[in-house]
Order: sequence, then structure tokens, then C-alpha cells
Amino acid sequence: MPLDALLADIAACRACAPYLPHTPRPVTRVRQETRILIAGQAPGRIVHETGLPFNDRSGDRLRQWMGIDRETFYGRPEIGVAAMAFCFPGTNPKGGDYPPPPRCATLWRSRLLAELPNIELTLLVGGYAQNWALPGRTGRTMTDTIAAWRDFGPNVLPMPHPSWRNTAWLKRNPWFEAEVTPYLRRRVADILDR
Repeated sequence: MPLDALLADIAACRACAPYLPHTPRPVTRVRQETRILIAGQAPGRIVHETGLPFNDRSGDRLRQWMGIDRETFYGRPEIGVAAMAFCFPGTNPKGGDYPPPPRCATLWRSRLLAELPNIELTLLVGGYAQNWALPGRTGRTMTDTIAAWRDFGPNVLPMPHPSWRNTAWLKRNPWFEAEVTPYLRRRVADILDR
């Protein structure tokens, strides 16, 4: 199936409608030219409302880690976003958003990746993306997986979610911003400069 037709099918998907507290609004942003794929958890409330992935404070932090500005992030076709679930799963009354429903990845993920043959770097943002993409290869914890980032080669980079909720994690793990983000910036610059 051509990418445009697949994206139209994803946009029309209502498979999770019975389980969501709102009307589904699948949000993904990829093109045939996508070479950097950001695989996060699921859209948040602001992304659900605007239809623009990482259009929030998490996106600001992610762009800082990548060493790019907002215009580059949304304007370059080489940068794509396809989370583990395409719809906002709702907010947990205990705090944070609900996890991404696995049915979305089951329905769409392999089909979408098959239509993106130019991916050179996949950012696995958070444990859900890491567990899906690295079955049997993740560490005991997400921190263990991220700490072993060099083991996954130049094409895959496990990362924490850039949410403000992870600020304490970043303070406990200063090696991430000292070692991983400079590497990420170099890889992103190299891909975008070609």
C-alpha cells in the first residue's frame, strides 16, 4: 500500500473509539523522505487538540536534545513522528496519561515502517517504544536500556521521554545530557546536512 493511502487509513482509524473518553484523532507525521523517526508513547492532550506532534513542553525539550529549532522540526521532511499509539489515550486521574493501547501498534506499526525505507535513525522515546522495537534486548529497567545506548548501533537510540515529569530522572542521570545528547545532535546534524 502506498504511504499516502496508509496514512489516510490511519487518520480514519476508529478502532479505539469504544475505549477512549473522547473522539479518536490519530496524529502521525511522516513522509517518504523521513530519515529520522521519533517513536514516542502516544500523543498528549495538547497534541490531541492541535494535531501537531510534540507541540508542547516535551517537544521543546526534545528539540533541544536534538539540537534543532521548531521550524526545522516541523519543516524538514526528513524528520518524522509515529508514536506507539496514534491517539491520545486520556489522562489518568492519578497523574500522567494512560499508556498507549497496544492494539494501535498491532494494527499499524509494522505496515507503516514497511513504507518508510529511508529511516537512518529511530529515537525510541520511553519504555513502550523500547520494549516494542527491542524485544528481548532491553535492560531490566528503562534506565538500564538507555545506559546501554551504544549497544544499539547508529540506527537506534533509546531515550527517556522528554516530559517535565522526567526532570528528576535527568538530574539523577546527568550522563544522559552529558553523553547521549551530544551524540544525538551530531547524528541529527549529519543526517540533515546530507
